[in-house]
Amino acid sequence: MKIISDLHIHSRYSRGCSKDLGIDNLVKYARIKGVNLLGTGDFTHPEWIKEVKEKLSDDGTGVYRTKDGFPFVLQTEISLIYSQGGKGRRVHVIVLAPSLDVVGQITDELKKRGRVDYDGRPIFKISCMEFVEMLNKISKDIEVIPAHIWTPWFSLFGSNSGFNSVKEAFGDQLKNVHAIETGLSSDPQMNWRLSQLDNMQILSFSDLHSYWPWRIGREATILDLDELTYKKILHAIRTGEGLHGTVEVDPSYGKYHEDGHRNCDVCLSPSESIKLKGICPKCHRPLTIGVHHRVEELADRPEGYVRKDAKKVYSLMPLHELLANVFGKGMATKKMWEEYYKIIKLGSEFEVLMNVPYDKLLSVTTEKMARAIIKNREAKLTIKPGYDGRYGVPLFDENEREYSGPQIFFGEDDKEAPKEEKTEKGDAEKKPRGRLKKQDTGQKGLMEF
Repeated sequence: MKIISDLHIHSRYSRGCSKDLGIDNLVKYARIKGVNLLGTGDFTHPEWIKEVKEKLSDDGTGVYRTKDGFPFVLQTEISLIYSQGGKGRRVHVIVLAPSLDVVGQITDELKKRGRVDYDGRPIFKISCMEFVEMLNKISKDIEVIPAHIWTPWFSLFGSNSGFNSVKEAFGDQLKNVHAIETGLSSDPQMNWRLSQLDNMQILSFSDLHSYWPWRIGREATILDLDELTYKKILHAIRTGEGLHGTVEVDPSYGKYHEDGHRNCDVCLSPSESIKLKGICPKCHRPLTIGVHHRVEELADRPEGYVRKDAKKVYSLMPLHELLANVFGKGMATKKMWEEYYKIIKLGSEFEVLMNVPYDKLLSVTTEKMARAIIKNREAKLTIKPGYDGRYGVPLFDENEREYSGPQIFFGEDDKEAPKEEKTEKGDAEKKPRGRLKKQDTGQKGLMEF
């Protein structure tokens, strides 16, 4: 049984998230997208855990379900900000828990060290190794996963606050860390180049801050299990058995793939940045060093290396990204929603992106749009790379678009929306800015591959 899972999400109580980000909207758009399993997000927040308890119940397997059966795993993200080795560290980690009782114990332990009520993703001055050891004492079934491990500001290998090795970060607790999350700006192929990650399973999730289809499941992990239980999910994450593969956006789409300065409109490859000694040619300040550069710094294998136990990788851009850049309209405009719903009459978004044949696509959309979907499926899109907080954008020639003239760039920064649809209020990867203060689509079945 193939299960598309997105186990790194947030609630409306996290900084920069949609105020409408609740269980009902998550379930509605997960079904539209074709996601079959979600994390709850933010389980340490006192108000959010109330909603989780009200709307979800344990089915006896450690998986929590809505009244109509949609499954969730108890999950949160924690920000660890501390000093080690004479350097300030900022590392985000995903935490999975087997029960509400364990969630309560985790929250109580964290409350001894700070507050959990001001943000769904709270900050603690705890080192990575201390954090893993603390949770392991509560339950051996808690899983800690380093989140979006390459992004510059808040990650394990981040250029501004990270480490050069997982051993340096986790010390003697490395034995209790089994997987890493790629983040939008890297993919498994990039991570295979580091031999130090050979014993780690490679996972991908969305880190969504809103429930829209271009957010939820934009990256995901595909499980292949004979039954859906927390124990089986945990086993897949820890051993790779039952881990089918991941859904990835092209890493060039990520907001921190290349080096650059957003305000100066400067985007540079690692070799170009090195020639400039990491200094912006326009403002003469240090560049934000991106994921591509960091991978090149730490990799001990050549580009193109394939790990022996490599899992399947599906490279897919969200359907709304294709629509916006083929039709030249904002992703959340009424016109794009109309086109989107025409296309997903053929199935969930993932079914359309991965499986629906070209001739069937032609029955609901234009020839150029159908070709864009196939090109996306074959991982043949060209992406203008993202850098310094700016998303990458898929590029289409004039003969591939439904309008003439220069391409109008519509990426995830687009905030245009019809009155009945509100856009999100934040992004998953931001620079530090001081102190943080039912519709049923009928697509309930699990997608087969």
